[in-house]
Amino acid sequence: MKRLFKVLVVLFVVGAALYFFLNRTDKSEGEAPALAGAAPDAAQLVRGEYLTKAADCIACHTVPGGKGQPFAGGLPFVLPFGTIYSSNITADPETGIGKWSDDQFVRALHDGVRADGKRLYPAFPYTSYTALSRNDVLAIKAYIFSLPKVNQPNKEAELGFPFNQRWAMGFWNAAFFKSSRFEADPSKPPAWNQGKYLATALGHCAECHTPRNMAFAMETGNNLAGESIQGWRAYNITSDAKNGIGAWSDAEIAAYLTTGHADGRGTASGPMGEAVEHSLQYLKPEDASALVSYLRTVPAKPGKQPIEIDAKAPWALAASAAAPAANTAEGHEQGLRLFAAACASCHQWNGQGQQSNYASLLGTRGVNDPDGSNVTQMILQGVRMRVHDNEVYMPAFGKAYTDTEVAALANYVIAQFGNKQGTVTPEFVAKQRTR
Repeated sequence: MKRLFKVLVVLFVVGAALYFFLNRTDKSEGEAPALAGAAPDAAQLVRGEYLTKAADCIACHTVPGGKGQPFAGGLPFVLPFGTIYSSNITADPETGIGKWSDDQFVRALHDGVRADGKRLYPAFPYTSYTALSRNDVLAIKAYIFSLPKVNQPNKEAELGFPFNQRWAMGFWNAAFFKSSRFEADPSKPPAWNQGKYLATALGHCAECHTPRNMAFAMETGNNLAGESIQGWRAYNITSDAKNGIGAWSDAEIAAYLTTGHADGRGTASGPMGEAVEHSLQYLKPEDASALVSYLRTVPAKPGKQPIEIDAKAPWALAASAAAPAANTAEGHEQGLRLFAAACASCHQWNGQGQQSNYASLLGTRGVNDPDGSNVTQMILQGVRMRVHDNEVYMPAFGKAYTDTEVAALANYVIAQFGNKQGTVTPEFVAKQRTR
């Protein structure tokens, strides 16, 4: 019995030591590559505004559609184990972070720990922000604190046991997180390091585009190979020529990132549309080019449910702008009627798009994805984003169509413009409505 007790004591001591060792904090300030839009000699608020946009803070901390105040939080994140709401990060001293010190703010971004000492959930991407330099973090704080204060209480997370135990995140961090600053690769050009900093730290691309394991941690071995999030598919953006963006030109990648559209490749929507609208469109051309140079080097991976693009779908090629070809849409009669009533006037039967290139469909991954997640979400939610001087708009049909009708329309679009057999069902549409 004494021997068993001693063994348990040893295991406890070793486990505790390992826990604290793996949760150790990297207290280094770090050094960030010089970005074109955030020069080291620029005023702190100027740097902070650019960095805050590059980090896309407003997208997660603001309820969209004019329903919420900027940075006041309240946006729900529906996860497999419950719902988390983003927090108020305005400088309001009562409901926001107005009382947070510099060190407390830095600790939140570098280590995922709030001012009150409680751990944050990784829905807040501290797992990426940990790479930010202290100077950049404080510039972001200075800019946020210069904005209007909003008194809006935070919503409590709706999580069941044991996920509602924030202290348990210490074990998750011990297994899947390491506090560390960005380190430049001296063997790479400065632009590549700038691009990596933008992608991995500020832009936190991996948080959406990298597959996650059963513990909701990123699978680093499949970096940027694509994942489903909030009912949308964040597609493969590795250098894979078939399944990623390896076959895209530099100009196409840059155009997609900064305008939300690349001819023959696709139009951003959903969370990616928000990233373009609130963040990526504001990148200086030099920084956008640097980001492209880094993405070019991300190891090619096929990803989950790889999508094979058919840019010459027979039904679309046989159609004119004004009418579908004869004998098309076999088995998709309902979808064809719905498309004729609501979609053809903008997208056209040949998928070329009218009035705006943003409405073109041929060659896009959404219409080539049999799963139909993004096509379904676009039908349900529509698209609305302002990019530079362009107002990109597609009406939402979620309230106008039943689940059966949405499924029929989605499967028709996939067949007409992607030459694929869509698998969208009314039951799937019903689930997509709750995302």
